[in-house]
Parts: sequence; C-alpha cells; structure tokens
Amino acid sequence: MGFSAAAWSGCVDAGDGSGAPPATGAATPEAGEAGPTGTARAGAAATPPESAAANVVFIGTSLTAGYGLDDPTLAYPALIGRRIDDAGGRCRVVNAGVSGDTSAGGRARLDQLLGALQLPLAALFVELGANDGLRGQSPEALYDNLARIVGQARRQHPEAAIVVAGMEAPTNLGPAYTQAFRDVFPRVAKEHGAVLVPFLLEGVAAVPALNQSDGIHPNAEGHAAMAEHVWSVLEGELAGRCAAERTS
Repeated sequence: MGFSAAAWSGCVDAGDGSGAPPATGAATPEAGEAGPTGTARAGAAATPPESAAANVVFIGTSLTAGYGLDDPTLAYPALIGRRIDDAGGRCRVVNAGVSGDTSAGGRARLDQLLGALQLPLAALFVELGANDGLRGQSPEALYDNLARIVGQARRQHPEAAIVVAGMEAPTNLGPAYTQAFRDVFPRVAKEHGAVLVPFLLEGVAAVPALNQSDGIHPNAEGHAAMAEHVWSVLEGELAGRCAAERTS
C-alpha cells in the first residue's frame, strides 16, 4: 500500500531531524514523567511504579510521539498502555517517540534509552523509517540502522520481544525506490528474528477523517485505529512478558 504523491509531496515529518520536537506540537510531559496510564516520555528515568514488572518501549518518530494531538495520552503507545492495564498486565509503556527522527537518530539514542531503564525490557517496538523515506535516504542505510537497533536490543535484552513496524515511502520517489524501501522492514524482521507489523498506518494513511489537516499525522481517531492494529500483533508477544506473576 503506497501513499499518494499529493499527500506526501514536499512534506517532511515534524521537526528537523536533530531530535528537537517542533515548536508547534502539542505539549508533552517532560522526559521520564509518568502519564496517567503508567506511560513515560523518552527519558524513562523516573522511578517505576511498584506494580510494574517490565517496560514496553516505543522508539519512533512524530507518529509515535503523538505530534499535533491536544492530549499526548491519546497517542497510540499510551492507548496500548491502557490495554495492558485492562488485561491485568504489569508492564509500563515508555514513549520514546521524537519528532523528526530518522533511523540513524534512533540508532544513536538507543544505548542511552535502554541504559536508563530501571526495569527489564519486555518489548521494544521500533517505528523508524518514515523520515528516511520522506527525505529519499538510502534503503540500505535504513536496513543497516534497523538491523543494528534490533541486534543491540537483542544482545542487551535477549528475552525481550522486538517488533518492527513497516512504513511506506512517497510514491513520487519512483517505483524502484518505494519497492526497495518497502522491502527493508520484512527483511529486517526475517533476518534478525523480529516480529513484523507490515504497515503501521494500515487503514489510516490517506483517510482524511483519521488524519490531521497536514494529511500525514494521525488525529486522535487515527491513533485509536493504530493502537487497534498494533495491539493485534503486540498482545500475543506481551502475554507471557507482562503477566502479573513476572518478577524479573
């Protein structure tokens, strides 16, 4: 499934790729500040709640950060946190989405992110690549960055589930590029033992009612649809990792 050129032409994800959130984004809690559903922002340094047994970390772009939402707890990682709570799980969701981030940026900050965790890692959800595609960056470089992210997480947390979310490149970059870009995500998952969500924005991309006025960033209803889609894959991976009896 590809995006229309009209939806993506000339568009770059919010932020400048330096890791600094855009000035016009919705207000978000400071790094490490716990949200009302046990979620935390990218710092993940706050003392975890006593009931939590492990972390579920979402590393990604403005799509994960919840750019443009009036309430950051409406972003899909926070909604996943609520589903974990409703299921009686004992995992704490960490939202490490950074507007404007690329796969290279995510790779550069992964070590610090994982090192700040005060609980075991139950799952790492990797949502990176949208900005690589919007900027026409090399699919091979994207593959290398994602493979290294998965490999590092696997070495440091061998019991954790690693989930990679697929993304599409703008169709105006040509069929050869869009196919090479699309192929990166299943290749990473297959070759490095990760679980694949084939397309994060399935059923959301290019649907006006589910996106903000820019046509790129999902609105609250879009994030709810994303959470439903992600949960259909993530629920099974967390069943034994966020169980109430987990103690290490």
